[in-house]
Amino acid sequence: MRGMNDMLRQAQMLQKKMTKLQDELAEREVTGTAGGGMITVVCTGKQEIRSITIDKNAVDPEDVEMLQDLVLAATNDALRKSKEMAESEMGALTGGMNIPGMF
Repeated sequence: MRGMNDMLRQAQMLQKKMTKLQDELAEREVTGTAGGGMITVVCTGKQEIRSITIDKNAVDPEDVEMLQDLVLAATNDALRKSKEMAESEMGALTGGMNIPGMF
């Protein structure tokens, strides 16, 4: 029975650490860019977009599609970096265990 109590205690400790890490990830930021830095997107470790910056030179009324593509590319870059950061941090915490529902 002692082994079961130890396992439960370890699981509770892991859960507390994971909750703390998720809170920290909500505050950590990554930056995605496109167009040589003309478009910048800042995203949190919880995949929430914090800001989008568009250089005025990226705005061409005759080519709105290019601007849309650049914003999309920068956003996807930021989200990819955010996911990689979260997976890396969670993997370090869980020792590489794949826990369903965790990033």
